[in-house]
Amino acid sequence: MKARKMISGLFMVAALYDGILGAAFLVAGASVFRLFGVTPPNHMGYIHFPAALLVVFAAMFVAIALYPAKNRNLIPYGMLLKVSYCGVVFFHWLTAGIPGMWKPFCIIDLLFLVLFAWAWQALGKAGGGAKQ
Repeated sequence: MKARKMISGLFMVAALYDGILGAAFLVAGASVFRLFGVTPPNHMGYIHFPAALLVVFAAMFVAIALYPAKNRNLIPYGMLLKVSYCGVVFFHWLTAGIPGMWKPFCIIDLLFLVLFAWAWQALGKAGGGAKQ
């Protein structure tokens, strides 16, 4: 029971994190780039689409937070989101360099990835399809 509450809390934090980040880049992306001193891409559509996807994933994380066992099947998609972002950032970080604004997000997402894997495993051991 305590693990379920921790898992719910984890996914609510993830929803807030990705939702706020997505909304910030969606409505004020140019300002975020200016704040960090990073040149934005030549068209904000390159930022708006992934920002909108973050908002969609935030909604999914809320669904997981509300019913962790019932929505356990969604957790791997959240893990794939984190693997995708971390993979891209780490690749560029190690090979060509990347603006510093992306690095903290990568470290945070790596932590989320580890915690999502724990949650997925913990819910599986507890009979993931069981009633809430």
